Amino acid sequence: MADNLTNTAENKMLDALVGTASYSADTPIKLALVTANGNDATAGTEVSGGSYARQNITFSAASSGSISNDAVETFTNMPTCTVVGIELWDSAGTPSRLAYGSLTASKALTSGDTLEFAIGSITLSLS
Repeated sequence: MADNLTNTAENKMLDALVGTASYSADTPIKLALVTANGNDATAGTEVSGGSYARQNITFSAASSGSISNDAVETFTNMPTCTVVGIELWDSAGTPSRLAYGSLTASKALTSGDTLEFAIGSITLSLS
């Protein structure tokens, strides 16, 4: 997900980088699935139905300008849908979308399916 930070996340990180504001994401960070991708300013269309709910996601420490998920991410009892991308959200009272990205290949699911992301398969990069 190189260059897929939202405008909100970019501004918060730049302010923190130059010391005009501090920044710490409200954790846990949540992984959301979308059926239509968004962009820097607009969220995608999030999956709904079945037992779908955003999942907590954790990351390994950054190295060489990137980080990856450090645990398997599992979504069970999914509704019938086609997942085309993911988004990362914080856990604030009014959550902020932090990053987004398209899947390498869309995933068509039928009711009751499970969707998993292997360790290291979700990567954010600033390089």
